[in-house]
Amino acid sequence: MWYRARKGPKTLNEILSFITIMFFIMHLNYNLTKNILAWYDNNKRSLPWRVSKNSPNKLYYRLLSEFMLQQTQVKTVIPYFKNFTSKFPSLQSLSKCSEKEILKLWEGLGYYRRARNFLVSAKTLVKEHNSKLPKEINEIKRLPGVGDYTANALLAFIHDKPTIAIDGNVRRVFSRIMNRNENKIDFNKLIETNKKSLFKIKRHSDLVEALMEFGALICKPKKPECFKCNLKNTCGYFKTDKKYTQTKRIQLKEKTYNIFCYINKKKNKIALTKKHNLGFLDKFYLPPIKETTTKDKIKNWNFHSNFKNSISNKKLNINLYYKFSSKLPLHSQWFSLKQNNEFIPSFTKKIFRQIVEIN
Repeated sequence: MWYRARKGPKTLNEILSFITIMFFIMHLNYNLTKNILAWYDNNKRSLPWRVSKNSPNKLYYRLLSEFMLQQTQVKTVIPYFKNFTSKFPSLQSLSKCSEKEILKLWEGLGYYRRARNFLVSAKTLVKEHNSKLPKEINEIKRLPGVGDYTANALLAFIHDKPTIAIDGNVRRVFSRIMNRNENKIDFNKLIETNKKSLFKIKRHSDLVEALMEFGALICKPKKPECFKCNLKNTCGYFKTDKKYTQTKRIQLKEKTYNIFCYINKKKNKIALTKKHNLGFLDKFYLPPIKETTTKDKIKNWNFHSNFKNSISNKKLNINLYYKFSSKLPLHSQWFSLKQNNEFIPSFTKKIFRQIVEIN
């Protein structure tokens, strides 16, 4: 802070001036909740997990959607959500299914640890909580895969508790209103300081939804639609020419991997194994894969292609090799290149699509 940087004793006026500045920085407009809810009532999207407050499936739909929406766009999630709830219409029916069934339905959505955590969470709620969500946030956070954001979102959606779920959209909305970099805002303190005005209208579930929706549709990361914004008259970002600068994302380092495909040409099958050291695809079937730092071609293998892939926030540079073999490698199983009832991650399927051309 500016007064800490200066040497020597601070005058009373300096201290009072600092307190006054911080007061105005940390206090949001009293009508923020009213305005954001008015916008939401007129502009909210029709999404399949937004059911009535009395729906018997409210907890199930909200839990499933929150897990699916982690690092995944709404338009991508919708067909998976509909397929999921068609197959398992209730939390109770879902809790009886196997991990294999869940992963098959999740196939293509990525971040498969979410699917496993979701299933364990659903089983826990049914068996230990009588298919109800606990009312204490610390209890909710004991569910696997549930952190601060998801716990607060569920607390609001299911119990209509006065809380704010802070995701990327909400951070951006508050940062722009205050015209301050996200890294310089204590969001928990901000909410605590403004709780009287934020929660004066007893629509806590809608407020959480409205803030996220507003960030997604109006206060976008790039090219915010300020001309449509009903908060712009009190928005620090809109009103000033000295707009805060966003923190640049850390560029992911690319890693190179060699993938080795054993192909049984006669049976049209490929050897896959779970014996690998890839944490982001742990426990899933892949061809043998090894990280490498050299560009040298591998002897006794046919080089197929090089391609890029991004998965679980990792950038991969893939060298794809193959050889024909009727002998099954150690720790592997044969899988059909065309028809599979087993769950196969999208990353593996991408390899299938390339290899099937040479078989």
